[in-house]
Amino acid sequence: MSLQLLPVILFLIALACLPFLIRWLKGRVPSSAKSISVQNRFVSAVAVGPHQRVVTVEVGPLHDRVWLTLGVSASGIQCLHTSKAPLERSEPEEVRTVPGGIS
Repeated sequence: MSLQLLPVILFLIALACLPFLIRWLKGRVPSSAKSISVQNRFVSAVAVGPHQRVVTVEVGPLHDRVWLTLGVSASGIQCLHTSKAPLERSEPEEVRTVPGGIS
């Protein structure tokens, strides 16, 4: 009887150790998902109802950024529009004014 239970007991011990093994492996193996999430950027959000929002996010690799306009509601997320992200300038533009107060 005890020889028949040995494989079952070993299997249960292996199942109990599985979550610890997975957590250890997640810490040891570098994940590409971490680097992808750094590249995504929240741009804006507008509430259009009590449970609806229009959200704009910037996604994609650095050389080919895309803005996604998403409709977010309790029932789901829907892509409303996509466009190329505008190029960001590292230096702010100076506002030039004409003498006499006209800009």
